[in-house]
Formats: sequence, C-alpha cells, structure tokens
Amino acid sequence: MSDPLDKFELAAWVGFVTVQGRLFQRIEEDLRCKSSITHPEYEVLLRLSFASGHRARIQDLAAASLLTRSGTSRVVDRLVRAGLVERADAEEDGRGAYAVITGQGRSHFKAAAKHHMELVQREFIGRFTHAELEQLASFWRRFDGISPAPAKTQRKKRG
Repeated sequence: MSDPLDKFELAAWVGFVTVQGRLFQRIEEDLRCKSSITHPEYEVLLRLSFASGHRARIQDLAAASLLTRSGTSRVVDRLVRAGLVERADAEEDGRGAYAVITGQGRSHFKAAAKHHMELVQREFIGRFTHAELEQLASFWRRFDGISPAPAKTQRKKRG
C-alpha cells in the first residue's frame, strides 16, 4: 500500500497544522495577557464592531464562527458580565436575541485590536514578502464557499 501523501503533500499539511496550532496558542495567550479576553470574545467584539448598528443576532455570530450557537451564547454572556456587550430582544420575530457592543466594548476592542495586530504583524505577516502574501491570499481564496462542518446531533437517550 502506498503512502496517502507524498513527501511534499505531507510537509505542506503537517506544516499548516503545526503553524496554525502554534499561532492560535500565541493569539490566545496574547489576548488573555494583554487584553483580558479570549480569542472567541475578541472575535465577537470584532464582528459587532463592524456590524451595522454594532449589533448582530447571536445565531448569526455563531454561524460566522467555529463555535456552536450555545458556545457563542456563553461568550456573549461573559461579555455582558464584563460590560462590553448588551443583549437585546429580537423584536421583529420575538425569538432570539441580539448582541450589541457597548461604548466600553468598543473602547476595549480598539485597544485589544491594536495589540492583536502587532502580534499578527510580528508572528505572521512579517514573515512574508508582499509577493508571498499576495500568493498566500490567492491560496486562501480557493477555500471560499467551504462551510463549517454541520453541527453534531445529540444522541437520544435509551429507555
């Protein structure tokens, strides 16, 4: 039986998995130490900062992230307790809720983004030439349209 990947395919895949894992660890550590937030919290603040009216339905935040709806809801709850986000009822249909970034949340995000972009520049962007970044960006576009894996279904209890 032949190997499923040749040496270049294996090097590319293992390299991607290794670097992605290391970068995510560095990002998480940096956000916690410098901004007292987690990466998922940063992501929610980012999306709300750029959303129309600085608000988004929690289910839409979840659909745009790697978290489940309940995971996103827990992140929003932590941000609410920190005073960075408020919950607002979805009056148009009486179901669901919006997350709305507060003034304090916008200020906190702005400071966190400054530190975060310094890390991104130092640990990722700065390792490539402009031409390499253009090429890398074109590689990522090949993955446009790939949706996240479907949510796991819960198993029914027996008996």
